[in-house]
Amino acid sequence: MINVIAGRYAEALFQVGEETNSTTKLYEELNAVVDTLKSNQDFYGVLKSPLVGKGEKKELLEKVFAGQISSSLNNFLKIMADKDRVSAIEAIQKSFKELLNEKNNIIEGIAITAVSMSQEEIKQLEAKLSSKYNKNVTLENKVDESIIGGVLVRLGNEEIDGTVKARLADMKNQLSQVIS
Repeated sequence: MINVIAGRYAEALFQVGEETNSTTKLYEELNAVVDTLKSNQDFYGVLKSPLVGKGEKKELLEKVFAGQISSSLNNFLKIMADKDRVSAIEAIQKSFKELLNEKNNIIEGIAITAVSMSQEEIKQLEAKLSSKYNKNVTLENKVDESIIGGVLVRLGNEEIDGTVKARLADMKNQLSQVIS
């Protein structure tokens, strides 16, 4: 349910950004707001609380973020306070990022390796995947020593498994079929 709501709010904010040519700026501001709320749990709790009036919440938002965010995002936050949707702001941020990536033809992914990849290796892998998918692929490298070697790439719902662990499991299956 919250993802549907977050998607709708993110689309509305994204449309405002499209009309004003400020989608990237709005995303950066939204990130800053979410970071502020995450680092100040008491403030975030007040904004989510049903015991605090909507007028008070809007005043707090106005005071805390005055001069730091655009009027578009400021108005958006006030609407969220009016509709008691502040608790969905992190999901809205995620949905907004997906819309921005789609607009900019970007796929984000994770490259899992046994040892840390160098920046050059990441760039080479990104270039190969970008040409394969006809999109701009950006990868984050995570280390998992259990894969022994090779790389496991996750792009959205797709997984490309080139790990030694997967190859050994395949060999084990093949051998067990031959022996049986």
